[in-house]
Amino acid sequence: MSNDRVTNEPLLRAEDLCQYFHVGRHQTLKAVDHVSFHVNAGETLGMVGESGCGKSTTGRCLVKLYNPTAGRIYYEGRDIFKYNKEENLAFRKNVQMIFQNPYASLNPRMTVKDIVGEGMLVHEKIPDKELNERIEHLLATVGLNRDHMSRFPHEFSGGQRQRIGIARALSVDPKFIVCDEPISALDVSIQAQVINMLKRLQEERGLTYLFIAHDLSVVKYISDRIVVMYLGTIVEQADSDTLYRNPLHPYTKALLSAIPVADPKKTRASERIAIKGEIPSPVNPKDCCRFVERCPHAMECCREHMPEAKEVEKGHVVACHLYD
Repeated sequence: MSNDRVTNEPLLRAEDLCQYFHVGRHQTLKAVDHVSFHVNAGETLGMVGESGCGKSTTGRCLVKLYNPTAGRIYYEGRDIFKYNKEENLAFRKNVQMIFQNPYASLNPRMTVKDIVGEGMLVHEKIPDKELNERIEHLLATVGLNRDHMSRFPHEFSGGQRQRIGIARALSVDPKFIVCDEPISALDVSIQAQVINMLKRLQEERGLTYLFIAHDLSVVKYISDRIVVMYLGTIVEQADSDTLYRNPLHPYTKALLSAIPVADPKKTRASERIAIKGEIPSPVNPKDCCRFVERCPHAMECCREHMPEAKEVEKGHVVACHLYD
């Protein structure tokens, strides 16, 4: 954990964050609905949940790719939507994003040198010789070489493209990186390489990550704390070991039971919890527990109002009527 900060203020904090999209007459898609969490300097916060639960939308709000419908986002104690021009430029330098699809996130008309060097030139004037040296060093950091500088994205594999995306994010020396499912589009053999590289870079550069994924085994490996999302809301958050040892929310329990185990004896001993039905539509959702239609423990109160987030033990927060 970084010691640069003299206060207990988290590096980044989201309060009551909402991101709604109007998709038709009297129809509102609530992608992110009253979400609150924080990320401490130097840690990795994992964010998990099924596809469509609002993870990526949350990440895009944090880097100001979306203007939230409601709520506040604070970076180093300051509201990021109240910055002046100079503060906003500094924020863009300090907070970067690695995108999910390495095939779509790189401009096909730009060389690797242009892609990686573009951010550097936005923030400072650099002589061409020094720029080349810095780009070459960055590419070496992510496992590429100087010969790749003059090539175009279509000449690379998916794993190599994602390394270019990581080099681009690192080019402006950020403090905080949103990793939006950075390995989901890659072969399994490449995934471990990219994850280990992200961990190494974090140790070398003192980086802070929000790591978004739907693979719980990967999230457990890389994360210090984990947030579980379901249909735009946070249902549980705790440190990684606690969440895996003692999941509380029925949805979290079901997700964890689906993780494959290599030991046949443990597989037979542990019962997989099947989640019934389909994910409900996020358009005009009812003002009650979002998981109620699929929950094996649903009660009448679950259909009447939203559960409030409660701290069951230190650092372990769950939003479920079972713990009222």
